[in-house]
Amino acid sequence: MDATELLKRQHAEVKKLFGQFERAQDEQDKRSVFEEIADDLAAHSEIEQKLFYPAVCVGDLKEELQEAVEQHLNIKRLIAVLLDLNAADESFDAKMKVLRDQVEHHVGEEEEELFPKVKRYFNSQELKALGTEMEAMFNEVKNQEPRQPVLSQTEEAVPLE
Repeated sequence: MDATELLKRQHAEVKKLFGQFERAQDEQDKRSVFEEIADDLAAHSEIEQKLFYPAVCVGDLKEELQEAVEQHLNIKRLIAVLLDLNAADESFDAKMKVLRDQVEHHVGEEEEELFPKVKRYFNSQELKALGTEMEAMFNEVKNQEPRQPVLSQTEEAVPLE
């Protein structure tokens, strides 16, 4: 699968999970859905930061990619706060709304601005090869409770290299 299509599919899955969170009836359900969101976002950001962003860091894309890693940092900071918070806490739902807003903003910029530029720089074979590598890494990371390392990744943005 094309790397950008893989990322779009993952974006859609997280969007669906946010919808599930909105419909959750109790704190246990909210916590469970949040942890699934946190795992998906952590694994997703890892493949973007370790594979996708370095592979597509060419020409005028570098500035957009730097902004993207800063957005990842803010999202990780919010996830870290939520991991330490009980779902019954009165601020939990509000923080989840902020997380959703930040993720939706980041996704919008990637899908509307970054991905079309990436498709101009790279051919379909290159994007498919990258997508295959990214999907394999995502599946590997997802099996390791990826939300846990987020707690130690909140100091500074990951370098693009």
